[in-house]
Amino acid sequence: MIEVLFGENESGAMKYALKQGFILSRDVVCLAFMANIGDISKPLTGEYRRRLIARMLYRKQWGKDVEMKRELKQLGAIYSEQLERLFAYLKSGEPIRIWHCSAPYSMCGLLWLCSLLENYDSDVYSVEMPRVVAVGNNAHCYSSWGEFTPESFADFLPLQRKIPRAEIRKNAFDWKRLQSENAPLRAVVNGVVISAPANFYDFLIRKYLTEEPIREAVLIGRILGENPLGIGDWWYALRIDKLIKAGKIEVVFDSDIKYERVLRLKR
Repeated sequence: MIEVLFGENESGAMKYALKQGFILSRDVVCLAFMANIGDISKPLTGEYRRRLIARMLYRKQWGKDVEMKRELKQLGAIYSEQLERLFAYLKSGEPIRIWHCSAPYSMCGLLWLCSLLENYDSDVYSVEMPRVVAVGNNAHCYSSWGEFTPESFADFLPLQRKIPRAEIRKNAFDWKRLQSENAPLRAVVNGVVISAPANFYDFLIRKYLTEEPIREAVLIGRILGENPLGIGDWWYALRIDKLIKAGKIEVVFDSDIKYERVLRLKR
């Protein structure tokens, strides 16, 4: 069995779970192509996607960390190599198990992967992450597999199900539809992936930003904490930059480390 995940943190936890024997499987493949953002008419393994991944993850809050920037630029190539490994497993008939959740990057990853799986006969299984998990007398809400400890992955194996070929074809069709629409962003609404404009989540920035100055890190932290939509902090940071350039947000105190900036609504 090959484990497939769509987030770097998720795959790291899964690799540790395999190493410690919590999950009995052959290998882990990470396909963190961020398929919910950017142009998807181009191959996710191409140069465009590599540059996009690096640009999204390398925000100026890390200052002038040249080594980190170099490593991030290599991520696209690394994910492409992992996809080639997955193809090799599929050609050999190895079954795969997809761990996905309701976050847009994961849902898009699932649809995209199914568009590739149409051409293979391997058995495909999935484990869908529950949004709410009971822990004793309390209930915890989660937005991605990366929030779970490695030893807890085995607890969710009873949720595994085999994906019928008809469902794989339906998912592949949905991905082709999204490709034809090729919006700048894809979002999940009522469990369905839809094409969306780049400003789809801007209302959340405006909800938490007033004329009272606030540090950017605090602003984004509040958005993420109260709205676990599976959207990365880097996306909100990018949109804040856009709103600053559009004259909608004022920078009260600037900084080379962007998350240290102090912002407020433009008066």
